[in-house]
Amino acid sequence: MSREASYPPGPQGLPVIGNTVDLSRDIFAFFEQLRDEYGRVASYQVFGTDACMVAHPDAIQQILLDDHEAFEKGDVVTRNLDDAMGEGLFLAGGDQWQIQRTQMQPAFYRDRLNTYVPEMHATAGELVTQWSDGEIINVIDTMTATTMDVLGRTLFGVDVTENSVVTEASDAILARFDTSRFWSFLPDQLPTPTNQRYRRELEQLQAFVDELAAQRQAQEPENRGDDLLSILVGFVEANDLTRKEFRDNMITFLFAGHETTALGLTYTALCLAQHPEEQATLRAEIDAVCDGEVTADDLPKLDRTANVIDEALRLYPPVYMFFREAMRDVKLQGYEIPEGTTLVLPQWVVHRDPAWWDDPETFRPDRFVGDTDRPEYAHFPFGGGPRHCIGMRFARMEMKTVLATILSEYTFELVSEPEPDLIASTNLKPSGPIKLKLRERSEANEVIP
Repeated sequence: MSREASYPPGPQGLPVIGNTVDLSRDIFAFFEQLRDEYGRVASYQVFGTDACMVAHPDAIQQILLDDHEAFEKGDVVTRNLDDAMGEGLFLAGGDQWQIQRTQMQPAFYRDRLNTYVPEMHATAGELVTQWSDGEIINVIDTMTATTMDVLGRTLFGVDVTENSVVTEASDAILARFDTSRFWSFLPDQLPTPTNQRYRRELEQLQAFVDELAAQRQAQEPENRGDDLLSILVGFVEANDLTRKEFRDNMITFLFAGHETTALGLTYTALCLAQHPEEQATLRAEIDAVCDGEVTADDLPKLDRTANVIDEALRLYPPVYMFFREAMRDVKLQGYEIPEGTTLVLPQWVVHRDPAWWDDPETFRPDRFVGDTDRPEYAHFPFGGGPRHCIGMRFARMEMKTVLATILSEYTFELVSEPEPDLIASTNLKPSGPIKLKLRERSEANEVIP
């Protein structure tokens, strides 16, 4: 397909580097400007790579659901994360992805997920017992430790909090793909200090994963249980999963399985800390639904809690953009997209688009109450279509459980900046601490909604 007038419009870039400088200065402002000046399907270039931002919900639905077979994760993602997760579920394609998805799905069936809730509640309960009235916490560190603990207890059946290797590797990955730094767009083969640290920490993480596998394989099969680690080890022993596929999947779940949920909880706490009346509403719901202990049966009844989480994920989506590559010539919103074009689907831009959201910068959980005429893919924090996040239900259950457990005992207020500086890397992370002051629940501290 030749580039004709039907190709999406976009800004003229510099020779060789294209629009990379503007992109690295402020990726959110760059995409918002594309949307406002060129439309919700717009083109740009990064070091000679042709890319299109796709920020229209209907086009996003076409890519993720209706015509999903015409799109794959693409070279941009696979090239950058190949060493860490290349053979895992997140990056695999075609038959390899389908086989792995089928292999791992039992660990995420609803009945199985319900058995994880007691551990989620216990972990959050242990956290709460360590707190005291008036204490100030750094919520991102707190939630990261909590979700890591939950992940180890539920999906892997081991304590992964005693070893800092996962946290160190997460920090190295964050630095490697920080879009505010020009070098994040350079090839990872270049021996920059950031790349060298990334490779060093990745090797240690891979060794840690190999040790987990060896420990589980040393157990008799009938004594292993049915968590995700045991499922994967069993497939390796049956030669239905290669060692690299096993390792890459473990790294995928260790990294994505705790960090995105920790960030979701962090941003939900950030929003609630600035809206004490909403905290009171949630506490009333939790008190009415939960009889002193959060159970799996309680979670579907926590409707307002779900709305608050959805609104926080709208404002601060931990995964702030998806990548796809057109595997054939396609048409999106009337534009001709040639085969091989990199497509970027930015949740941040769509979630804050005034075309779909009234007063989009404001925290308003009521947006998610009842039916609306808003397009379905105006809100897609977990993706969509066949390749939606396999851990979506797990993450939602965990966020509800942790929030309900905390709010049963404590309220909190924000003591740091209301709008944190954000780092757009593999995930959307605050650049500094988000600090909350804890207040033990009492009649004196209650706010009537």
